[in-house]
Amino acid sequence: MLRWVLGITTAILFAATASADDSYIVGMTAGLTGPTASTFAPVAEAMRIYFDRINAAGGINGKPIKFVLMDDQAEPQKAGANVKQLLTRDNAILLINSSLSSTFAPSIAEAKRAKVPLMFVGAVCPKEVYPPAEGGQYCTTAFASNFDSRATLTFIKGTSPDAIRIGFAAATIPVSRAEIDFAEKYATDLGMISVDKELIAPTTADFTPFATKLVEAKPSWVYSWAAWVIQVQLFEAMRRLGWEGNFLGWAHQEAEDELQRLKDPHLYVIGANTLFQEHLPVQNEIEDAATKANSRYPANQMSEGWIGGMMVEAALKQSGWPADAEKVQNALQNLQVDMKGIRAAPIQWTQSNHFRVNQSYRIYNWDSAKGQIVTAKDSLSYEIK
Repeated sequence: MLRWVLGITTAILFAATASADDSYIVGMTAGLTGPTASTFAPVAEAMRIYFDRINAAGGINGKPIKFVLMDDQAEPQKAGANVKQLLTRDNAILLINSSLSSTFAPSIAEAKRAKVPLMFVGAVCPKEVYPPAEGGQYCTTAFASNFDSRATLTFIKGTSPDAIRIGFAAATIPVSRAEIDFAEKYATDLGMISVDKELIAPTTADFTPFATKLVEAKPSWVYSWAAWVIQVQLFEAMRRLGWEGNFLGWAHQEAEDELQRLKDPHLYVIGANTLFQEHLPVQNEIEDAATKANSRYPANQMSEGWIGGMMVEAALKQSGWPADAEKVQNALQNLQVDMKGIRAAPIQWTQSNHFRVNQSYRIYNWDSAKGQIVTAKDSLSYEIK
């Protein structure tokens, strides 16, 4: 509950310095607490820090951003209520969702009703943002349904000339399950042998039953596309049962620290964001900002939130002043922002593509001989049409 209180405190502090008529009002519902908070709370923290910096430097077009943050605990009903409140009480001209996909439907419904654009930041991108894009939804998040699995399975296929036995694991939420269903079929089309598929609730405490079924199926690879807590706890449960195969999961923002903690060369992660071990200038900038803000989260967990902040800043600048939801919507439909190396390509949105034009991946794992994280595969790139 503490994180939720801090979010509300932030909103109150902004309100004290800027009236609703004299600020850009951005509302966010996020899974700040609950089983997947480790994935979503750092996103909100990074955006808060980003907007604080903008306001300290004079705002956008001379006006501050009022950032109203609300906790939905990754529960659909709470997310819907939050969005409705952000619209009716706070008069937000731009909405952000950073939570489980189960919260999407009520969030989208409320945003559509009010004709206010909705950005997904750090949350998996819904189908509405892909070409041909529908409505006013946009997504900055690194995940890309279907494309993630194509890149992953292309890599796995290339590791052996023989038929690969592969297991799958998803969360019991719509987008995760759909992605793993797609991956299973795609793997079969590539000549792999699907041996097991486990569906795991985000609230699961004991992963042993799921790990046991997978281990008994004797896969040489396991692929999971779910929240990090599910991926890593399943992997560790399988290791405790003696399984020595390869595991590949999505590189959520916890992944960099976890690869260093586990030091397992057969644990791979795939992602679109550059890990902080690269020490890019923008990553040094994020680290400096996080330190100055006394952030409770490490800077290497802030890429998704920082990217979201960059896109919001660009959209509001283009909207001018005074701004409203319609002007923001028009700006978002014609927006291109350089990611400064965090991503291999800019995020570019058009009227028909609210995801991005190019999606590029890198796969990382631990190298025991070097004692560090290394790049297992670089430059898996796809054009989004």
